Order: sequence, then C-alpha cells, then structure tokens
Amino acid sequence: MDYINRLDHFDGPAVGEIAVGSELFEEAYFIYKKFDLHVPAIKVLLENLGSIERAHEYATKVEEKECWSELAKAQLAGGNIKDAITSYIRADDESNRDSVIAEAKKSDSYEDLVKYLKMVRSKVKEASVDTELAYAYAKIGELGHLEEFIVSTPGINLQSVGDRCFDEGIFEASKIIFTSLSNWGRLASTLVKLTQYQAAVDAARKANSSKTWKEVCFACVEQEEYRLAQLCGLSIIVNADDLEDVSEFYQGRGKNEELIALMEAGLGLERSHMGIFTELGILYAKYKLDKLMEHLKLFSNKINIPKLIRVCEEQMHWKALSFLYVQYDEYDNAANVMMNHSPEAWEHVAFKDVAVKVSNADLFYKAITFYLDEHPLLLCDLLAVLSSRIDHSRVVDVMRKREHLPLVKPYLLSVQQSNLVAVNEAVNDLLIEEHDFEGLRNSIETYDNFDQLQLATRIEKHDIMEFRRIATLIYKKSLRWKQSMQLSVDDKLYKDAMETAAQSGEPELAEELLKGFIADGNKECFAACLYTCYDLIKPDIALQLAWMNGMTDHAMPYMIQVMRDQTSKIDLLMAERAERKKEAEKTDDDSSNSQQSNMYAQMLPPALPSPMQYQQQQQAGMYNANGYNQQQQFQQ
Repeated sequence: MDYINRLDHFDGPAVGEIAVGSELFEEAYFIYKKFDLHVPAIKVLLENLGSIERAHEYATKVEEKECWSELAKAQLAGGNIKDAITSYIRADDESNRDSVIAEAKKSDSYEDLVKYLKMVRSKVKEASVDTELAYAYAKIGELGHLEEFIVSTPGINLQSVGDRCFDEGIFEASKIIFTSLSNWGRLASTLVKLTQYQAAVDAARKANSSKTWKEVCFACVEQEEYRLAQLCGLSIIVNADDLEDVSEFYQGRGKNEELIALMEAGLGLERSHMGIFTELGILYAKYKLDKLMEHLKLFSNKINIPKLIRVCEEQMHWKALSFLYVQYDEYDNAANVMMNHSPEAWEHVAFKDVAVKVSNADLFYKAITFYLDEHPLLLCDLLAVLSSRIDHSRVVDVMRKREHLPLVKPYLLSVQQSNLVAVNEAVNDLLIEEHDFEGLRNSIETYDNFDQLQLATRIEKHDIMEFRRIATLIYKKSLRWKQSMQLSVDDKLYKDAMETAAQSGEPELAEELLKGFIADGNKECFAACLYTCYDLIKPDIALQLAWMNGMTDHAMPYMIQVMRDQTSKIDLLMAERAERKKEAEKTDDDSSNSQQSNMYAQMLPPALPSPMQYQQQQQAGMYNANGYNQQQQFQQ
C-alpha cells in the first residue's frame, strides 16, 4: 500500500489485475482508484470486497453511468429492488429490463417500477414495456394516468392487462380496460364484481352470450335482484341446453317461487320449447302439486313424458304417474316401480313373479341390492328363483362389496355344484370365518375349482389346528409334499407327516423326516416312521442312523420285519424253484409214457368199419372180396 501511495510511474491496470489475482483487493481498489479506472474499482468493491455501501459512495462520487449500472446489477442480485431501480435510472440503463420487471413484480414494487418503465420508454419503444407500464398503473391505482396512457398508446396488449387485473381483483382498472376494448362479456363480469347489476345487464345484452347472461343472472339471484335476474333468465331459458343450469342454480339456493315465475313467463315467449313446459311441470311436481294435473292435461303434447315420469316417481305422485305411465306396460318398469316405491308397491311373491320375466339382466343385481337394503331375510328366496338367470360370480362380488356374504350362505351352498371359482372361494371364506373345519374339508374335497395354494397359505397359520391340517391336505392335493410334511411337523402331527411322506413316494422326504425325529430325540416317532415309510427307507440307511444315534432298539422291529420279508422272499423263491423242478420231472415222465403209448398204437390193427361204412367203402372199391382194405392191409 505504501508503494501504491508513493509511486506514480507504473502500469496501474496490470498491477491492479495482479493484485486481484493475489487477493489483495484493497490494494487493487486503491490502484484502480488512483488511475481513475472507475469501473474496475467498483467491480472490486462489489465482486471481491462485497461492499455495496462503499460501491454506492464511490458511484455517487464519480457519477459515471457504467458505475451506476454495475451497482444496479449487484443491488438487483441482492434483492434490493428499490435501490437497484434508482441506480438503473441514474445509469440510464435499460438493458436488464426483463430481470428488473420480474424482480419488481416479486417484491410488489410497482411504484418504483413505474419510474423505471418511464425511463425505459424514453429509450425503446416496445409493446411489452407499454403493457407492463399499464399494468403497473393499475396496480398502484393511478386510474387517471392509466386511462390517459391507454388512449395515447395504441400498442398495449390491453386484453392481457385486463385479464390480469380481473384475476387479481383490480376491478376498477378492468372496467376501464374492457370498456376501451368493447369487450362486453368481460365488462359484464367486471360490473358484477363491482355490484353494478343494472349496468351489467346492459353489458350482457350487448354481449348477447349465454355464458354472460348466466353469470349476470346468477349474480342477481345471489343479491336478490329478482327482476333483473328474470330479465336475464328469459334470454337463457330459450336455449334448451342452458335451461337445466338455470333451474339447478335457482333450486340449489331455494329460490323456487322465483324460478316458477320465470318459467311461467317463458311459456308466452315466441321461442318457447318443450324444455320450458317440461321444466315447469317438474317444478309443479316438486313445489306446487295443486297445479300439476292441470298443467299435464293442458300441455301433455308439449312435455317430455318420460322425464316427468321419473320426477313423479321421485316425488311419489302416484296419480300423476298413472296418468303419464299408461302406455308403459313392461316388466322392467314394473320391477323398477316396485323397488323405487316399496312401501306401497312391493310385495314379495308378486316381485318374484316379475323378476323372473325382466329382460334387463342388470335389474337382477339391482333387485339383489334392493332386497339387501330393505328385505335381507328374503334375499335367499329371491336368489333361489333367479338362480338360473343370474351370474353367480357377480352376485358374490356384490355381496363381498357390501360385506354381507354370510347372509346368502344357503344360496351359495345350493349353487356350489356349478363348481365356480368365485362361489367356491366365497363358501370357503365363510366356513373359515365360522370355524367350520369339517365343512371346509368337505368343500375342498368335493369342489376343487379354487385357488388352492392361496387358501393353503391363508389357513396354514390359523389358530385352530384342524384348519392347519386342512392346509396340509391342500398341499398334498397339489403335490407339494414337503410343505405339507413340514406343516405337520411344526404342529407335531407326526402321524400326518409320516403319512404324507409315505404317500409322496419320495425316499429323500422320508429320510429327511427320519433325520428330523433323530435330531429331536423322538425315538418313538423314529420307530413309527420306519414302519409307516417302510417301502421308502432302505435298510442300510435305517440301520446306520439307528446305530449312530443310539436307537438300535427302536429300529429293531423294523429290522426284524426286513429280515422276515427277506426270509419270506427267499422261502418263496426256494418253493418256486422246487415246484419248477417237480414240474420238469413230471413233464419228462409224461413225455416217456406218451412215446411208449404211441409205439403200442402203431402195433395195433386198424379198427374195422361199421356195416354202413363198410358198404360205402366197398362200393367205392376200397375193399377186396375178403373184406380187407386194399390200401391198409394188416402187416404181420
């Protein structure tokens, strides 16, 4: 620093740059200051020393626009929007206007923003700048300036400004803007917000839009301006698509008398249509029953009869319903009437007769829901009648969703013979809930169409042992022998485990069970397993395990049986061998006797023929005069 103060003849910019690189920021600042390098000097204050206050003092002292611009950027980055705008104005710098506008909006500094935008407009002419200035005028409430600015500046995006002001509740400014745009729809909305309803009606008339009419009408209803609301409503109800919206709005706020007056006034319109007559009939059915029949008789050809039928059903006006429902003689409708008006129209036997004849299958499940809600004890009787026409799986789904599956257990048992997955699983679930393990066992043995592994997994940890035994049975049916055996071992059902191992036909499984008994020191089960799995366990393995684990005595019955079987097999083989030897000797004797008999037979003369045979043979020339056969004479 001493050299900086005493020496003058050196390269200030170069030394200043070296000082900054060496983090000698104060020295660099004094070097730049000494050589009147104001911009680098203020950059050192802002970027390296981080002192906005000193930078502000320096900029005020030197009064250079570049310095004010650098200071403004730092202030803007630090969130000091007010000082930043002041600095930008002193710098006469509009280059960073987008960032300034964005930060001013965030901090709601619209008064400062107006000053800045005026400076910007003096340098550039852009519609976006004019639009933001108009919006800033509206935000700070300078409506006079806003109106003058709108008139004198043609490039403003007034629609955008007006929409933003409306969304933010600056309705006076919105009114000025939409009036200048002749946007009557938005102006009517703005006037409604300002509670200027007569003016809003006039604007809506100019807009002549259904949406605008409804907005003004609904607002007048809310404020009990019924005369103005009716003026708007008459322009709405001539459009059938909008009629229902008006009716729902009035009825939702309890303005039924006013709505009826509106509809009665609409009957005389040139553009009146079926919807108005129908809606008035609906209103009479709901709120003025004494006028309903007269209206139906006068305008029966102008109303939507099915729609009024539904309303009369809802309001339980049976006389009007009979008047409108004469031509509807169908079972589907009859069933609906019985269910919808059950206190007077429903009777169990009659409903069953109708239910089996309906054509719409969905009514079956509607009837099931109806019985479930109002007559649950008769539901099984109804299901028995409909069993040939309903989807049993869908019935199960309905009952599961309503959590009333136990209610239809008799029905499920009666249709279980169809062996459907949903029915079988429902029955099994009920039996599990009722702890009826005998019923569950019979069910799974008789009807096998269900997710067997899922059921086994579910009940293998059941608190009741019999259910766990059923799980072992399911595993056995699924040929999962090891899981079945392990489950039996865990429950200490050693007999079941032995039987499972024996049924599996797998020697490895039997040996594993045998080793398990040895590990537990269960000598009795070891002996029993040798007996049960006798055909699967090899004698050498049994004897080795018994000898190595001190269970020779318990293996002795098995070994005795093995020796007995081997001895029996050897005796049988010996007996078969002796029998074969006897048969061979007998065969030799018979052969010898047969040869001797044949020799004697050859030595005998041939048998003499009978008298008849003799005459026939003699005629054939087979004998000579002495009666001897010429071809077979006896040889001595």
